[in-house]
Amino acid sequence: MSAMLDEAFPQIGEGRKRMGGEGWRLACLTGLALALVGAFLLSLALGSVRIPLTEVIAVLSGGEATKPSWSYIILAFRLPKALTAILAGAALAVSGLQMQTLFRNPLADPSILGINAGASLGVALVVLATGAATGFLSNVGLLGDLSLIASAIAGASLVTGLVIVAARWLRHAMTLLILGLMLSYATSAVVSILIYFSVPEQIQAYIAWTFGSFGGVTGRQLTILAPVIGAGLLLAGLLAKPLNALLLGEAYARSMGVHVQRVRFWLITGTSVLAGTVTAFCGPIAFLGVAIPHLCRALLCTSDHRLLVPATLLMGGLVALLADLIASVPGSRVLLPLNAVTALLGAPIVVWIVLRRDGPRSDFAS
Repeated sequence: MSAMLDEAFPQIGEGRKRMGGEGWRLACLTGLALALVGAFLLSLALGSVRIPLTEVIAVLSGGEATKPSWSYIILAFRLPKALTAILAGAALAVSGLQMQTLFRNPLADPSILGINAGASLGVALVVLATGAATGFLSNVGLLGDLSLIASAIAGASLVTGLVIVAARWLRHAMTLLILGLMLSYATSAVVSILIYFSVPEQIQAYIAWTFGSFGGVTGRQLTILAPVIGAGLLLAGLLAKPLNALLLGEAYARSMGVHVQRVRFWLITGTSVLAGTVTAFCGPIAFLGVAIPHLCRALLCTSDHRLLVPATLLMGGLVALLADLIASVPGSRVLLPLNAVTALLGAPIVVWIVLRRDGPRSDFAS
């Protein structure tokens, strides 16, 4: 994939040769961090009401904007939304990286393997049981937020466990993807049956929730979302070295002293926490998990997870912010479905992976 990137952007290849491998990777990580900060500020400045960047920086510094309404818009609406986008994008990208390494399959991610659908089933069960008719996340209180997270993680863990068990018996990676797709259909069918017996308000809330959105998370819910995703990302960082060993297969990992079953358990747990929590609060957002890891591998020219984990974290947050910015259509009151935007950004990458001539496993070569 790096060759294709060099052909599309010759300056990238020239810069990589001139700076050397380590210098280039450090520059890429620094550039991603700066781009993330820039996108974060733009997401606070642009929207249906345009706010100057100087006013945004003043409000973030603890001051007051020229217009009081600007301070309210930034702090009450845009800041929680932007922070949610960064956390969700990072979580989905890192969980996709973990799934691709665990299954040694470049098309594996929480949405394609049915993990998001399992989390959706858990959320739907809790919402219908509690009788929340005004929306999936509104007015359910702290206990409701925790219940949504726990149920989403439980549903994601169930599907992930089934996929792991099936992976031990299936020989072909594409068969595993088909199985994940079937699990996704099955859980979606159960959700459809539950929605069929729901009141109209719940049906409308569910349909809106499936579009995906970073704007429905309140400040109170963000205090729950951030620590949970932070714990999942920290776990991913701690598993970077075992993931490197798993690149060459479980037998090699065992020869290097890696406790494969324990690592697999923590990978399942971390992925379920990341994907389940994001799905509970933001909806089933697709394509970020499968596309971002490939972009980072191509940009850094490495499969070292000690570099890929922070890179996917940064790029995931960056792409999520840009997707949300596009979906909000700055300067208008139009709000596009977030899932449609992420699909338009990620689908071409997935198609290229499937159609490329040298086979789907070559991305995992160091």
